[in-house]
Amino acid sequence: PFKSINLFFFNVTCFLHLVERYDAGRDGFIDLMELKLMMEKLGAPQTHLGLKNMIKEVDEDFDSKLSFREFLLIFRKAAAGELQEDSGLHVLARLSEIDVSTEGVKGAKSFFEAKVQAINVSSRFEEEIKAEQEEKKKQAEELKQRKAAFKELQSAFK
Repeated sequence: PFKSINLFFFNVTCFLHLVERYDAGRDGFIDLMELKLMMEKLGAPQTHLGLKNMIKEVDEDFDSKLSFREFLLIFRKAAAGELQEDSGLHVLARLSEIDVSTEGVKGAKSFFEAKVQAINVSSRFEEEIKAEQEEKKKQAEELKQRKAAFKELQSAFK
């Protein structure tokens, strides 16, 4: 009995970390865009309609966001065989699962470390893209300021 309780808490903790990683708004919910990013990072991008259907299937409070409880509901439904094979939720559950009883805790640790490493690699690319975008914004702002200064000087000569 204690082993199954420990495995339960291990799984819940892993899912909590997964939700925290993708909860960009830090509001405790996974919204449509955060779910989109999560599915892309897991290597299973979904259409806009597919993402909306994923949320709708487990959204108990009809707020169009996934709470942690609703996120766990995905895996409960997957374990009970209540998800359609071709649904996005089934894909999410399959990509995020590991059987600790067969893999052992060290195997599970390796599994999640590999997932985190893959996510960190893609996060590095995202950071580079964001840095480039910030640089472009900075250059555009500088250009705008130079034009404004030029117009100000130009008006002095009129």
